[in-house]
Amino acid sequence: MRSNTTRRRYTALALAVAAALTVSAPVVEARPGGGGSAGSRGSRTFNAPAATPTAPTAAPMQRTQAQPGMTNPGMQANQGRRFGGGFFAGLLGAGLLGALIGGGFFGGLGGIASFLGLLLQVGLIAGLIFLAVRFFRRRQQGTPAAAGPAPYARNDLGGQGPGGQGYDQRPSPAGNTGMGGGIGGMGIGAQRPAQQRPVQIGPNDYQAFEQLLGEVQDAYSQEDVKALRNLATPEMAGYFEEELRANAARGIVNRISDVKLLQGDLSEAWGEGAQDYATVAMRYALKDVKLDRASNRVVGTEPSEATELWTFTRRPGGAWTLSAIQQTA
Repeated sequence: MRSNTTRRRYTALALAVAAALTVSAPVVEARPGGGGSAGSRGSRTFNAPAATPTAPTAAPMQRTQAQPGMTNPGMQANQGRRFGGGFFAGLLGAGLLGALIGGGFFGGLGGIASFLGLLLQVGLIAGLIFLAVRFFRRRQQGTPAAAGPAPYARNDLGGQGPGGQGYDQRPSPAGNTGMGGGIGGMGIGAQRPAQQRPVQIGPNDYQAFEQLLGEVQDAYSQEDVKALRNLATPEMAGYFEEELRANAARGIVNRISDVKLLQGDLSEAWGEGAQDYATVAMRYALKDVKLDRASNRVVGTEPSEATELWTFTRRPGGAWTLSAIQQTA
């Protein structure tokens, strides 16, 4: 009996160690998106957005429903799985099941030496999978392609909104697709995904992007799930709901106010299938605090300025909705 109890304790400890080896929790900020990169950009999800003066580089997606070769994944409601999860879970489950019945990967957990051997084996498998994940993610991101000509360069979005300075009618340097471009983030020589078309972005679109920036932040602050579902794709709304539930479980509420766009420019705009996409770099100011849900006491504050790339999608002629948020690298 004691041997079985000890074995179960070793098994539980092995599970905890394996989780620590395979999962690295990112630093979470309170604003929508949690300071991470999540969502879908159609067939360009795994490609870096074109560089702009506001955001020269972008971090790759950490959470997405998209799969390489898919179009319009942001409109799907079911969440995808991260690469490696099922494979590793199968290996780990097989080893731990063997441990519970007296076996293991190579002989079970009959003693301390066997237990340490299991941990070593788990660590080796986790290391191999980590290397494989990095390799396949790099391949999925692909080689960037050259961007097309741009009609304008801009210093900000929404000429009539907060901080608006109107349009700068100079050609964009380096021929970036859209306004305010810089060096294309999809390097020379590679091919664009098939079945894409150009999309023109005008003043009304920029005003819509700036308005969505404020509306999403406000709905998140008010924990208005219904509004978030109207402002974002089902995928992004699902991520926001997860974050709000996590806040509630920790007994905190996130309050965001005074959102003001400081600088923004278009990274790229394109269409595929029945969807238009536009990725916009935005640097904005905000007041972002965490409050204790019971006492309304301030328990934390976040940086007062953020720079992110927001991707919006719509059906031609329809309203824009948020489909992805990426951090700068």
